[in-house]
Amino acid sequence: MRYTLDDLIQLMDALRDPDSGCPWDLQQTFASIVPHTLEEAYEVADCIEREDWPHLRDELGDLLFQVVFYARLANERDWFDLHAIIDQLVGKLIRRHPHVFPAGTLAGGEALAVDTAQVSQTWEAIKQQERDAKARTGVLADIPLNLPALSRAAKLQRRAARVGFDWPEITGVLDKIEEEIGELRQALEQGDMDNAREEIGDLLFAQVNLARHLQMDPEQALRNTNAKFERRFGHVEQQVEASGQNWEQLSLDQLDRWWDDAKARGL
Repeated sequence: MRYTLDDLIQLMDALRDPDSGCPWDLQQTFASIVPHTLEEAYEVADCIEREDWPHLRDELGDLLFQVVFYARLANERDWFDLHAIIDQLVGKLIRRHPHVFPAGTLAGGEALAVDTAQVSQTWEAIKQQERDAKARTGVLADIPLNLPALSRAAKLQRRAARVGFDWPEITGVLDKIEEEIGELRQALEQGDMDNAREEIGDLLFAQVNLARHLQMDPEQALRNTNAKFERRFGHVEQQVEASGQNWEQLSLDQLDRWWDDAKARGL
């Protein structure tokens, strides 16, 4: 016997039952479970990055439970339920894939031959129509505030670029990065830490713009670098332990040599 989506809904109903439910689950609100949702999403990403396929199924289940939890909270307020979420999702995906569903339904119609660029262009055009229908004003109006900063910066830049607010060539982006470095140096030389903080933000934003122009995800690029730093630092740490000395007893030159050794090993 295998449990189904209906079993998961029934389980959620039991957890939120006012008389016999779980005290912790009964205390939760939309706001209180947001941190758990973000954590579960990152754990899914972590499994994929580490290619930990046996644990991916478990983490995807945890993430799915977050959606079911939100749906239950909404249902209690007579807003919508999980079936309404699924109905809206399927309808939206059919609408955004006219090349696969030309008849506008799951069944019928001959798929159209298109390439990835055409798919992306159509997808964005339909999303813009949906945003217009929501009556939200402003090009950047519906970009979530709680996205990771690098991801949100890239999304802001992509949205602005769609209306022509963008560097036409990557050289302009590189020049902007150099300009921001110069302004940061000046702020540091003047001892103006408030301005330096602002300039660091400007520099990071410009670097995200460079990644976007190179069609790279800055969030993923930094996550990869974080993982690389952990591997190489782990090697240095192993060498420190093998030397029988404390960190304080070792020179930076020696630590750098072990770091270079880690790079040479491809870590």
